[in-house]
Amino acid sequence: MRLNIDHAPLSRNLTLLPWLKFTQNLLFWQATWFLFLQDTLSAAEAVLLYAVYDIGTTVFEVPSGYMSDKIGRRVTLLASALAGLAAMVCFSVGDSFASFALAQVLLGASMAFASGTDSSLLFETLAAEGREDEVEKYELRFWRFTFAALMVSAVSGGLMARAVPVLPFVLSGVAFVAMLILAARLRDSAHLVDEINSVPFSTAIGSAFRKPVLLWLFALSVVMYGFSHVPFVFGQPFILRALETVGLSGEAPLVSGGVTSIMMAVSVAASFAAPQLRARIGLAATLLLAFALQIVLCAVLALNQSLFAIAILFMRMVPDSLSRPFILATIQPLLSDGVRATYLSIQSFAGRIAFALSLWIASRNVSDVGEMPVSDLVQVLATYAAVGAAIWLGLWFASRRVTLEPIRKPPQPDAP
Repeated sequence: MRLNIDHAPLSRNLTLLPWLKFTQNLLFWQATWFLFLQDTLSAAEAVLLYAVYDIGTTVFEVPSGYMSDKIGRRVTLLASALAGLAAMVCFSVGDSFASFALAQVLLGASMAFASGTDSSLLFETLAAEGREDEVEKYELRFWRFTFAALMVSAVSGGLMARAVPVLPFVLSGVAFVAMLILAARLRDSAHLVDEINSVPFSTAIGSAFRKPVLLWLFALSVVMYGFSHVPFVFGQPFILRALETVGLSGEAPLVSGGVTSIMMAVSVAASFAAPQLRARIGLAATLLLAFALQIVLCAVLALNQSLFAIAILFMRMVPDSLSRPFILATIQPLLSDGVRATYLSIQSFAGRIAFALSLWIASRNVSDVGEMPVSDLVQVLATYAAVGAAIWLGLWFASRRVTLEPIRKPPQPDAP
């Protein structure tokens, strides 16, 4: 049957969803979490804790997509906010590997519940109003709100951590309360939920993988997820080591926050140029360029550990600005309402599994006592760069056999 939902209030989703993304991404701890954990535990345990986060997200990823498709987008986003709030409480009061691991699992669950659900609700809201062609424009708007929040919270979080290391987690908890309030005001769109449209996971995957475009984008999304997070995990110890060369290691939280803030500002700026770049060189070339930038970033950081190299981290999120909104906009029309969030969750599931595995391998090759040595950092980053180059060549070759451009006309760039 079709859910009887009044379409009248749906347009409110288009106003609320960007602000929900804003509150979800007020992660005041983002620029200092590794330093915070390393101060209590060790470098190896801090790396493993990020793997725990990815594993936690993975456990909830596909079930959350199924929940979103079959129960509703709104209730799934409410669950995301509640899990995020619980995670921040655990971080604020925890003092052991076990307590931080529980916090990471809850944070992973929060991200999993939101993953795919927000974009699915966006597309279905636009579809209900006959505005599907605007999906790229609104995905880019999502991106800007997301990274504006990350920019604001990074620098302020670095200042907080310098005074009280746990304060960034407390303030992030308050942000999740705001997200909860916004999620409660959302409205689900109408979509089919009967047995005919309840496609089993295996059928949904098989159907998607029979479409070359979805298969190629799936592979690209998986590897780009990991390469986007490599500088996130290893960027903080990199900054710490670079500052040690000039006797400023004590300023690592503040500098890390500043670097992350600039990083997000550069990403937002890049999102305004992204539509023009995509129109000029095409979707496939834009996406491959974005992945190449991720690989180059790892290589540069591996070759240069000076203070100057910190500026390279400013570019970390530019590849995502040039790829993520376009990937989501291309995928959404190719999926039905009954499996949309599930498919996106399966895609995230694969990316998180692959990256968690790479982190597990990395953790076995770094120091298990105290701070991460420079030699370990160089080895890890160089390995990621080499593997990434090989994968890029494979994706480039495969892209020559796939038509990526959607049939629908690309939207015009929107105003800020």
